[in-house]
Amino acid sequence: MVAQVPVLHARWAAATLAGVIVAELDIYHSRPIAPTRRVALGNRNLPVDPAPGAGGVLLAGIVAHNAPNVEPELREDLVSVIDTLAGGRRVIQPRVRHRYQRDVVGLTKSHQRLMAVSGALEFDFEDTLGRPVQLMLGAVYAAGSLPMASRTSVFDALRTALVWGRDVDNRFISYVMGGRSADLVDLKAWNDPVAWALEVLGIEADPADKVNKRVVQRKFRSLLREAHPDHGAETVGAAARIADLTEARRILLAGS
Repeated sequence: MVAQVPVLHARWAAATLAGVIVAELDIYHSRPIAPTRRVALGNRNLPVDPAPGAGGVLLAGIVAHNAPNVEPELREDLVSVIDTLAGGRRVIQPRVRHRYQRDVVGLTKSHQRLMAVSGALEFDFEDTLGRPVQLMLGAVYAAGSLPMASRTSVFDALRTALVWGRDVDNRFISYVMGGRSADLVDLKAWNDPVAWALEVLGIEADPADKVNKRVVQRKFRSLLREAHPDHGAETVGAAARIADLTEARRILLAGS
């Protein structure tokens, strides 16, 4: 199943014939007709810098997409697993009626991806081979394998996803990102704020280098005059432009 949301700026993306892979995860699981219930993880491309990152967005998307088809009591058990992993503690097996293991022999693979295609971001969920609870468990255990520094943000996203109960759309992305509007500009600012700020102010510099404060102030004042209706600029969109300029200046001056 494919759901479209705005494109995400991703410096770690990988190109394919179908588009650009922003994040991906292979979840291995027993077949629905198998007598044993098992879950394991395979290939993982889950960028989380800055957290929750595209990896966190993908994991939250997997949970939100499958949660409506999982029994309430199993969702409650998943909350317990999330709390355990978020605290860096070991999960006693089995949990949520499934055993988590490292061995993938004999298991079926379901591939989950976040893709940038033709200017839009698409969740590519392979959800026909396993049970929804298996895919959710895979996402949760994958979150538990992430660096501790990013876990709080990612697990907060998973908790949001568990109770989302609606389409995995722009509003969902906004919630996962902490309330941003989820348009392209905000996504760029969230992913690489310094590069975004330099672009907004039209300053050519390496994001890794410190920017001269005088240059930032001079560019800000010049562009502010151009954007302000009192100096002849269009009223429509002026407030948003001024807000972007102000935020860009704050980001660059804070890092200088």
